[in-house]
Amino acid sequence: MTQIVDETFQASVTERLAVIEERLVTEAVADSSFVTEAATHIINAGGKRFRPLLVILGSAFGNDVDEQALTKAALVVELTHVASLYHDDVMDDADIRRGVVSANRRWDNSIAVMVGDFLFARASSTVASLGTDYVKLQADTFARLVQGQIAETRGPQAGDDPLEHYLQVVSDKTGSLIATAAVFGGMVSGADSSVLQALHDFGEEIGTVFQLSDDIIDITSTVTGKTPGTDLREGVLTLPTLMLRRSTDPADDQLKALVASDLSGDEALAKALEGLRAHPVIGQARAEVQRRADRARGFLAPLPEGPAKDALLAVCDDLVTRSA
Repeated sequence: MTQIVDETFQASVTERLAVIEERLVTEAVADSSFVTEAATHIINAGGKRFRPLLVILGSAFGNDVDEQALTKAALVVELTHVASLYHDDVMDDADIRRGVVSANRRWDNSIAVMVGDFLFARASSTVASLGTDYVKLQADTFARLVQGQIAETRGPQAGDDPLEHYLQVVSDKTGSLIATAAVFGGMVSGADSSVLQALHDFGEEIGTVFQLSDDIIDITSTVTGKTPGTDLREGVLTLPTLMLRRSTDPADDQLKALVASDLSGDEALAKALEGLRAHPVIGQARAEVQRRADRARGFLAPLPEGPAKDALLAVCDDLVTRSA
């Protein structure tokens, strides 16, 4: 979690996250022990809990916080996120999630899809208790998640710019829910519309930063919760590889051909990773992440000074510099 300088505020955030963590497991309990085991599989594997953190930080920009509503809002966004991971792992035919065997591997694709559906249902039940404004925002967010997944599955169509297509997918699949997390935070404390807009704009941009930094880490790091080079091996085009594709330098043709080839073998994958790590495209991708993080910082300008704003600014820095 982002380090917060103000110790009192840090203690408050930590306490709230602990409550949310406990409730996450409770919300995933089903009528049968098997469904409970499968539904808590990814939750128990841990995670950054980035979205609940944004709910908490966003709540600092309003008035008095409704603690029950805050917990419920955080549960909604994290349950939605976890549910989407079950579906993503099926779509991606993944082997590992957060350092453990993915649900689709431990059981099968059908079970993983239905467990994801179960968690989406739990999120829907929870958001219904918050009111229609929350339900509408959650429904609109869910629609974007699905549309982003469909667009990713179809890929860019004739006439589409592949990089722009990818960035829109990232915005829909990642930015939308992170923005909703920040806005939910403002809503549970009765923040005014200008604050909610600032939190939304920040969340959309920092959500893209979050995913684009993951793209780089997939290539440069060997200590992630996924197998290194997972996206490369699966032929998933990400920011660095899409930037490489745009290169018109003939010296890049060999690396482009390698990245586009069959990387199912360990030797071929290692060679592609080595080539990308040494290529200027990684620096270019990092520069794009930095640019977007700076833009996210700009959206925070209207918000009042204080430990919550300091923490959000620190999030921008952490996402640029993180290595796992």
